[in-house]
Amino acid sequence: MIHRRLRAVLSAGIAVITIVATSVSAEAQWAVFDGANFVQNVMTAARMLQQVNNEIKSLENEAASLTNEAKNLASLPYSSLATLRASIAQTQQLLTNAQRIAYDVTTIDKAFTTLYPQGYSSSTSSTQMIADAKTRWQNALAGFQDAMRTQAGVVQNLDSTRTEIEALVSASQSASGALQATQSGNQLIALQTKQLADLTAIMASIARAQSLESARTIESQAQAEQQRKNFLNYGNGYEAQSVEMFH
Repeated sequence: MIHRRLRAVLSAGIAVITIVATSVSAEAQWAVFDGANFVQNVMTAARMLQQVNNEIKSLENEAASLTNEAKNLASLPYSSLATLRASIAQTQQLLTNAQRIAYDVTTIDKAFTTLYPQGYSSSTSSTQMIADAKTRWQNALAGFQDAMRTQAGVVQNLDSTRTEIEALVSASQSASGALQATQSGNQLIALQTKQLADLTAIMASIARAQSLESARTIESQAQAEQQRKNFLNYGNGYEAQSVEMFH
């Protein structure tokens, strides 16, 4: 497009030169000066010269517009995607490494069937109850430890998060075009999403620890009630006997 218009401008310039040259040549060949024709030729040449100037200005504007479009289409040279992925993977690994009862529906259902029953029967031995109580205590302790490990991991990520925020804000402020500004904005949103993911992980780990402790407390109460019943039932078979205390 620009090349075609440039050729048109050059052709118009050549036409102006031709008109002027023709006028001068005509003056050299004829002794009689035709003033009206000369004025007409000069006016025609002036109009064509103005057209050439307008075309040149138009081409300059189009070149500037294309330059701006190129800036708007320029991609942001900085990307925080790799850092965000690594940070999220680290937090996810902490959740995956949850001890004993993990974040798995099947595992949870199985554990609550065996270790957190609706209630113990009279046939359950004291040894079994004590072993179950110890296991529940270990589960609760592991839950609190996992929660603290998740919190520590998220806190360690704060430094890299701060670095990424500073880099993305700087890239956004120095963006040369709309695309760069949009991309930096999208990466800032991704960073905020990562922070929400960290917060979700912390809340999940805390809720897991609290749930395990609450389940342990409830089950301990049920176990104590069954042990009380066992003791009372055992006491019903007691027979009084004479005891000689002093000789």
